[in-house]
Amino acid sequence: MLHKIIIAILIVGILAAFIYIPKAIRVYNVVHLFDEDKIVDNFINMNRIFPSTPVHKPNSPHIFQKKSFNLPEYYEMDGQEYNLAEALEYFKTDGLIVLHEGVLAYENYWQGNSKDQPHISWSVAKSFLSALIGIAYHEGLIEDLKDPITKYLADFNGTGYENVPIKDILQMSSGIIFNEDYADYNSDINKFARALAQGTSMRDFAKNLKNGKKPGTFNHYVSIDTQMLAMLLEEVSGKSVAKNLEEKIWSKVGMEHDAYYMVDDTGMAWALGGLNATLRDYAKFGQLYLNGGKWNDEQVVPEEWVHASHSLTEPHLQPGENQNSSSTWGYGYQWWIPGFPSSDYLAAGIYNQYIYIDPITKVVIAKTSSNFKFNQERQYSKDSHVAMFRAIAKAAGDQI
Repeated sequence: MLHKIIIAILIVGILAAFIYIPKAIRVYNVVHLFDEDKIVDNFINMNRIFPSTPVHKPNSPHIFQKKSFNLPEYYEMDGQEYNLAEALEYFKTDGLIVLHEGVLAYENYWQGNSKDQPHISWSVAKSFLSALIGIAYHEGLIEDLKDPITKYLADFNGTGYENVPIKDILQMSSGIIFNEDYADYNSDINKFARALAQGTSMRDFAKNLKNGKKPGTFNHYVSIDTQMLAMLLEEVSGKSVAKNLEEKIWSKVGMEHDAYYMVDDTGMAWALGGLNATLRDYAKFGQLYLNGGKWNDEQVVPEEWVHASHSLTEPHLQPGENQNSSSTWGYGYQWWIPGFPSSDYLAAGIYNQYIYIDPITKVVIAKTSSNFKFNQERQYSKDSHVAMFRAIAKAAGDQI
């Protein structure tokens, strides 16, 4: 009898270890994801830490033509001159690409990165999701951006997202109460990451969020808003986010490499920040938007959607000091607008991931980084990158 009890205990212990140890390891990895001695390796190996799903490259990739361009030696910010090469080192740049009129003018990699190595996008992924929503809207899968999201996601009735218009979610104006401070261990975004590591689905996490402001009146960055849009996309298309990206964008633009999304335990893609791709393919997406959504002779993303994505009308979305916004940058359809005075706009992710677009100089800049200091100097870091990108764009326009 004792022998059977011991065997039963061992079996239960083995099963418990099989279930809980992988989750415990994931939680540990989340907690230490941004450590100075781990961040570089983690950012190019996210599929070793989290489950993932692929986005397959097409059979005929687009290969950039090349031309010569030298980066400017200096850039200016707030009346002070800074050395560009030193800034790229300071902000722990992993890769930098400059396109001018669709031609590869500059490409370089640091810290063990390469042109064939996927890198985590973080919130740059939000701008990809926006494009997919625009395509679905154009195809008639979404009837009206003013529709409440619960028209399509009925299981969110009774939650903070009940009756929130899709457009307000697109523009980070949902009114949801959410602390996005990565430096705060107890912030909502860090609770979210730990919950995912423990096996909680993103859908279940989102259902527990509360609404604190009238939608469409205040711009406040809530990453879960993007995840709600991903659930909407999957509902109306009947396909996963990854499959939508593969069919609607990746294959159309001739991406060079496979990409992948991290997924939760239900298989739902982290559309809010879990896309991993190579720098060249990030740059191609920027070029697609610079082209007004057109690639070769095909309108991949509706032109009016591209324009609306960085055209601001509502007061609470305007750049600058704004009592109805928690940011000094303007916000469109999951794209940032720095403003003053330029017409440029960008996709931005934490730790200094960017796709920058300047319609005036016809320059696209893609940058990946592993800047472990990001949370200690967030605004300085963001402002510095805009200043760098504007100096590079001007130099490219002047030189080439």
